[in-house]
Amino acid sequence: MSPLLQGVLTILIGVGGCVGYFYASNLILDKVIFPPTKTDPGRNINRANIVRPWLFLFPALFALGLYLVYPVIGSFWRSLYNRAGDEFIGFGNYTTMFGDAGFQTALFNNFLWVLVVPAASTFFGLLVAQLTDRLSWGNIAKSLIFMPMAISFVGASLIWKFVYANNADIGLINAIRDLFGASEPLDVLQLRFWNNFFLMFILVWIQTGFAMVILSAALRGIPEETVEAAIIDGANPFQIFFKIKVPQIMGTIVVVWTTITILVLKVFDIVYTMTGGNFGTEILPSYMMSYMFRDDGRATAVAFVIMIIVLPVMIWNIRQARAEMR
Repeated sequence: MSPLLQGVLTILIGVGGCVGYFYASNLILDKVIFPPTKTDPGRNINRANIVRPWLFLFPALFALGLYLVYPVIGSFWRSLYNRAGDEFIGFGNYTTMFGDAGFQTALFNNFLWVLVVPAASTFFGLLVAQLTDRLSWGNIAKSLIFMPMAISFVGASLIWKFVYANNADIGLINAIRDLFGASEPLDVLQLRFWNNFFLMFILVWIQTGFAMVILSAALRGIPEETVEAAIIDGANPFQIFFKIKVPQIMGTIVVVWTTITILVLKVFDIVYTMTGGNFGTEILPSYMMSYMFRDDGRATAVAFVIMIIVLPVMIWNIRQARAEMR
């Protein structure tokens, strides 16, 4: 059977199955479980209407349980076993992991990323959103700044690998150093601790466009009356921006901040492409990958730790988004 025919059949079976499920479940609900009665027909209709939303939610809940809840429980259970998966060792993988210097370095670097990247991306995005709205060619500037969002993390890493190259004929940093008479080339990716910031800048470069688009829309949604009233009261542009505009879009700023934070906690491509986690740049996802194919117990333990770290940020993000909608 050709792949095209397989795809068409899959779509038809999936759509047909969903339509058939909704039709049959509602038919059974109305005719079998809560059939109308002659004495009080409205009572059973009300009962059926209470259950009916759950019939529509059931496929989504089933898919979430199958592809989200079950893997989480299975991963946690697997992390309680040894490398081969044939001996229960309890929290042995966790105690060994937290005592490992490599894990401690990865955890420290992850928190460093969380502190720097969301703050820098949100700050530059807000700055660009404010400044470009004052320019006649602001839309062109926004398009150029947003363009890195269309590049994959691996593609962006390869671009910046040329910028950071220790060859003065290729690398921009070493070309500038050579212009000022530096005798030896400098490989910034091997500068321990500081190399993390050079890697972070790549993600800041990518995510600034995302922050700019969201915050620019939020700034345009600020009522003009508040700005005009501040101008009449004698406020200068800095006071208008920091005391009038920023407080009104603080909810949006927090949502952007937390969204980028979730992305940062899961970032892997940039570190793996640029340094492979060497020279003190290892983060939790790259640390997990180093055990992925040789110690499933340790790898799933790291994955569970990453999930525990991401979960509070995600819950906070959802709550802020709901607050913004209200």
